[in-house]
Amino acid sequence: MARYTGPVCRLCRTEQKKLMLKGDRCKSDKCPINKKRAAPGKDPKARMGKRSDYGIQLREKQKLKRIYGMQEKQFKLFFERALRMPGITGENLFALLERRLDNVVYRLRFAVSRSQARQLVLHGHVTVNGKRVNIPSYLVKREDEIAIDEKSKDIALVKDALKEFGKSGVMPWLRLDPDAMKGAFLAVPRRNDITDLADIKEQMIVELYSK
Repeated sequence: MARYTGPVCRLCRTEQKKLMLKGDRCKSDKCPINKKRAAPGKDPKARMGKRSDYGIQLREKQKLKRIYGMQEKQFKLFFERALRMPGITGENLFALLERRLDNVVYRLRFAVSRSQARQLVLHGHVTVNGKRVNIPSYLVKREDEIAIDEKSKDIALVKDALKEFGKSGVMPWLRLDPDAMKGAFLAVPRRNDITDLADIKEQMIVELYSK
């Protein structure tokens, strides 16, 4: 599947939001968002016109899609699956996105970004319930054990990424044993549990796809 290979900081500037695509750099003074630069292609002296409802909805979709590192076709498939599930579509969408293996690897502090987590999965460094899984979009289930493969525990980037656990811990729906480099997916999170994405207006995404 095609992936965006351009400068990821450009995506954050476009959305005028930190999408946390480059790990520690996003938390440092080097982050372009901290420099209050205009979005790419925008004249900083030009007056911004009022954005249409469609434009606002599109930006919300683009933000969420880029945060999870997905292309349009795959993101829409996730939305359609969420639509078929019982309950509120927007909340279902978040639940599915959080169950993605690359996201869980990132949330467990095995990687500093979702793109780095995706590479770990693709290269066979991650196991689910003791079996190697190399599909980033694989959906983990409640009580699944996610671990770094025994042969991959000396990878420096994983050891460096795990240092964040001592500072921030992990989300409440996860459990991590940093010394054993393994964790568990305890439960599917509710929408209000995903506090770092509280500003995303998922209802606008639902309205966009419903047109």
